[in-house]
Amino acid sequence: MKIVLSTFIVICVGFGNVLAQNDNQHKLWYDAPAADWNEALPLGNGRLGAMVFGNPVNENIQLNELTLWGGGPHRNDNPNAKEALSEVRNLLFDEKYDEAHRLAEKSFISKVSHGMPYETVGNLRLNFKNQENYTDYYRELDIENAINKTRYTVDGVEYHREMFTSFTDQVIVIKLTANKAGKISFTASMDRPEPAKVSTYTENGNLLVMTGFGSDNKNKRLPKETPAIKGEVEFDSRVKIVPSGGALTATNNTLEVKNADSVILYISIATNFVNYQDVSADAHGRAANYLAKAEQKKYEDLVTDHSSYYQQYFNRVSLDLGVSESTKNPTDVRIKEFRDGFDPALAALYFQFGRYLLISSSQPGGQAANLQGLWCKDLTPPWKSAYTVNINTQMNYWPAEVTNLTEMHDPLIQMVRELSEAGQETAKVMYGAEGWVTHHNTDLWRIAGPVDGATWGMWPTGGTWLAQHVWDKFMYSGDLGYLKSVYPAMKGASEFCLSVLIPEPKNDWLIISPTISPEHGPKGRNKGINIAAGTTMDNQLVFDMLTKTIAAAKLLNVDAGLVAKMETTLTKLPPMKVGQYNQIQEWMEDLDDPEDKHRHVSHLYGLYPSNLMSPYRNPELFQGAENTLIQRGDPSTGWSMNWKINLWARLLDGNHAYKLMGEQIKLVGRPGSPKGGGTYANMLDAHPPFQIDGNFGFTSGLAEMLVQSHDEAIHLIPALPDVWKDGNVKGLRARGGFVIESLEWKNGEIVKAIIKSNLGGNLRVRAYNELAFENGKQLSKATAINSNKFYSIPDIKQPLVSKKAQLKELTLKPSYLFDIPTKAGEEIILVKK
Repeated sequence: MKIVLSTFIVICVGFGNVLAQNDNQHKLWYDAPAADWNEALPLGNGRLGAMVFGNPVNENIQLNELTLWGGGPHRNDNPNAKEALSEVRNLLFDEKYDEAHRLAEKSFISKVSHGMPYETVGNLRLNFKNQENYTDYYRELDIENAINKTRYTVDGVEYHREMFTSFTDQVIVIKLTANKAGKISFTASMDRPEPAKVSTYTENGNLLVMTGFGSDNKNKRLPKETPAIKGEVEFDSRVKIVPSGGALTATNNTLEVKNADSVILYISIATNFVNYQDVSADAHGRAANYLAKAEQKKYEDLVTDHSSYYQQYFNRVSLDLGVSESTKNPTDVRIKEFRDGFDPALAALYFQFGRYLLISSSQPGGQAANLQGLWCKDLTPPWKSAYTVNINTQMNYWPAEVTNLTEMHDPLIQMVRELSEAGQETAKVMYGAEGWVTHHNTDLWRIAGPVDGATWGMWPTGGTWLAQHVWDKFMYSGDLGYLKSVYPAMKGASEFCLSVLIPEPKNDWLIISPTISPEHGPKGRNKGINIAAGTTMDNQLVFDMLTKTIAAAKLLNVDAGLVAKMETTLTKLPPMKVGQYNQIQEWMEDLDDPEDKHRHVSHLYGLYPSNLMSPYRNPELFQGAENTLIQRGDPSTGWSMNWKINLWARLLDGNHAYKLMGEQIKLVGRPGSPKGGGTYANMLDAHPPFQIDGNFGFTSGLAEMLVQSHDEAIHLIPALPDVWKDGNVKGLRARGGFVIESLEWKNGEIVKAIIKSNLGGNLRVRAYNELAFENGKQLSKATAINSNKFYSIPDIKQPLVSKKAQLKELTLKPSYLFDIPTKAGEEIILVKK
């Protein structure tokens, strides 16, 4: 093997370029070490995370464990809210917004806790001797196998590092090799941003152990006399070094390897966390047990088991959008040149990188991916790296079902179950309401009271949005057993809505008050005064929650009385409105500013991720949504940019969605690079700073450009940009239990589609070119409402259109609509007619 590799090196300019050009479809690769954390490469197994810098001299492996948070089990409800509720509502109806804001700040916002931060475990530092003068440098993240590699040459010796976070054995494994014996020498130490106990295990002299607790924490917004929430998460992180050849010694909390032929390092981390109410586990026993089991296996078996487990998810979807000359360049160069060049393979890599990150940060039985997934270098990260549930946490899971990662959705579903328990007390104490509530932010401890001040936190429908996910998961699977298990969370979310809806004085519509349109206020208000009544997003969320709970109850044949109440309530909700600027109104009153470029477009929830706005069913709303997006503009922060990609895909405008992809895939974070949102060299989303929701939003957005299944039919390549004339995708899922096993297009037209029906029932397909069965048999044109129960059409009230609005007639690209009866397990093969 070495002889062949040497031949390649002679032929090519450099060692790195050879490896890069050898099948780099699913590889991020670089010709220099990471300059900072935003260039390090992420590894994760859903519980353990590592950021790898790839430095030949001073390697840093920054470590995370997804249950290491500050604080401990606690509640943060404000019991003063219930008494103040009526007065706040009256102030809002009297348009005394400043007074309403002050009273909400005083009586609703938590006086106990504003949420706990997610924290880093710390760092494993490997300092190598005599490695400064390295050449032929190369590092990669192989997202097809979930393995990181670093390679370089010093004085004619080739050094290799291979690292992965094992899904199957729950340890991080590093293997160090060189092509000459006795050439590996380094010291290993561990540290954390604040004091923690670090020691070497002296019996065998080959074990580093660092232990400690998550921080005691108190938000600066709280009064001085408020006690901190005690840090109760205990962690144990340990590193075992097993050299082949050479010597290993332990001195001063450091392990030293001298003149080894190869070395394997096992990193085990565990905490005492059991669930959001229980921190009674044995962190030390857990960490020791993971380590003891892993070191009994051969290295080759560790690698094989790890990659095989990972690939059962990753390999479900493949995407080919074409290649270009750009693929020969390092990933950071490709990111920098994407906007001004042509690199369809980078868009495909970005899509698959999002799937890699979701598999790596959200595993069944574990915690949901937070604001940074599971990768965090701080003790007090931006926005606590918590669960911001007014868009960010939901966006993390937009790709889960459509990109065939339904198991990765499970941690979020479990979080909803837990919030539906914790939030019952909050609903009762703060609102005197039935059901459960969560506001705009929560954490590992499932706090449900409002935090961060009334400007951001006075929003009681965070749980209402989260609960949509449990229904959406069912829409893809049709699993009635699953639906029965999550129905209580749906029912509780609807019961809260029914309890707190009140009639507004002008039209007697039922609305939520007090609330906000996340994190935004109307023109003309004093800064930070966002409090409102009956915002458009809340109206949409309540409509969706009641509609979906009704459907679930009827499928399960339960709660007939509640169903009747919800059906009556639906008739009393406000309609969506098209305002004077031809926009979807964000508030009940026509207060939108067409020059407003705010990052949140909450009132377009009804377009995406919901399906309340359709070009085929309610074109006025559809046009209003498009006008709203045009007025808000394209430039934005990371997650907002990627929400807009999804929105433009839903507007069936692939070229505009692709334009925003160019705004997202632009290199930031380096000297001389553009400011604002974009992509760091390691392909993580820059809000800035890093937020992982942008990565996930990009992946879901690209999927929406290729397959949509929200508007009564499976729409194939609904928003294909002109630059992707030819391509194919395999494995995307559609609502109704359908899998797009293969979809191929040429010159912008579908040439072949294979769709598997897992549940049976009517398959309705929409396409821009006419299709036929593979045997030439003609398809039946669809005429009536889709009979498939998974494609019921939302009964949206006709929108109210301002007299000042002047909507133009909507022109849509002509499409064909076909109905195909299917049986469970059947494959339908369609070809271009």
